[in-house]
Amino acid sequence: MISKEELCQKIRDIYPDIGECGIDVDVDYDNDQGRWVVDLKKDNHELKTYLEDGDAELCLTGKQCVGLGIEIAQLRDSIERMPPRP
Repeated sequence: MISKEELCQKIRDIYPDIGECGIDVDVDYDNDQGRWVVDLKKDNHELKTYLEDGDAELCLTGKQCVGLGIEIAQLRDSIERMPPRP
């Protein structure tokens, strides 16, 4: 089983702008669903996506990061397009 810290660091490695441009990332394992929850926050907005356990492990072992990369890219793009809240 991979750790939360490893997955979070891998996301930051793939997307170094996350965290640097006001986007905060957090990950947690959802035991009920058997998947990782990736939570992005920017300003007053928050979006979540789920990663299959196998996708996260493949990425962290250096085999394939396509699934993880696509999910995070879509999440980041969606949160970037949200208008600022007053």
